[in-house]
Amino acid sequence: QVQLVESGGDLVQPGGSLRLSCAASGGIDSIKTMGWFRQAPGKEREFVARISWSGGDLIYADSVKGRFAISKDNAKNTVYLQMNSLKVDDTAVYYCDARTLLSFVYWGKGTLVTVSS
Repeated sequence: QVQLVESGGDLVQPGGSLRLSCAASGGIDSIKTMGWFRQAPGKEREFVARISWSGGDLIYADSVKGRFAISKDNAKNTVYLQMNSLKVDDTAVYYCDARTLLSFVYWGKGTLVTVSS
């Protein structure tokens, strides 16, 4: 089993930046991709970004292209989400997920990002 722990959520002003981290443990060798989703109050969870664990292929939601960047540090078993030019609409709980070679999906508990002046 893969365990995921997110961190880095905070209150930030519009236009500001924040970096989220997702540390993975257990079953690392089974991970195929890792990604970020977010869920705003009263809305469904939506995809933000994904990165392949071995090759580094990247995918972004249109709403964050050019503002957010996903990256990974395989030595630390950690995935990051650098968020720049934050907007009020980016306010949400951000979740990390890991998808394995056998198509299992694991989720972290989330970290809250609030963008407000």
